Amino acid sequence: MPETGTPRTVADLALEVRSKNAGPFWVTMELFIRDSTGYDLVAGPGYLSAPVIARLYGVAAETIRIFRIPELNVVKISFPRPVAQGSLRDRDIHAGQHHVPLALYPLPEVF
Repeated sequence: MPETGTPRTVADLALEVRSKNAGPFWVTMELFIRDSTGYDLVAGPGYLSAPVIARLYGVAAETIRIFRIPELNVVKISFPRPVAQGSLRDRDIHAGQHHVPLALYPLPEVF
């Protein structure tokens, strides 16, 4: 959490935000949220939707898959990699840095 104690980004509500390959053509990101209150905000309708992820990552909204697991306070998001793993233009072969835009996504002002 930030020094003020007020959560400002998705990362502030999470125990962990990570990304990884899901094969050579897909990326998967996982949000492990601290508690059910944070989970309800992050997993709720309209906050982390396919159009939001599409805008953050420059992928087509219809290709995005979002899995919500309330029993674990986890949200999993998968989408096609922008380039195939290991190809000439691949800047992150393990997809280990793809989570950063999601982690830094701001929370709504009303939170």
